[in-house]
Amino acid sequence: MRAVGDRLQGVLESDIRHPRGRNPYAHVAGCVKEKFGCSYGDLPDERVGEVRRYLIELEAEEKSRSREGGKD
Repeated sequence: MRAVGDRLQGVLESDIRHPRGRNPYAHVAGCVKEKFGCSYGDLPDERVGEVRRYLIELEAEEKSRSREGGKD
């Protein structure tokens, strides 16, 4: 998760609620919690592959969204 957060530094679109910029680590953690219904630390080890695949998809989606100017 940390590596994805590192790679999303400066990628997330601006938001008026975050005047000093968005925190990519918090964003990734929030997305994981939303997708899996619990925090990363609470997920069973058996789901590590599923989480890794999701993180790869999340990173690609955020970078694509950034290139498109934030359009959904």
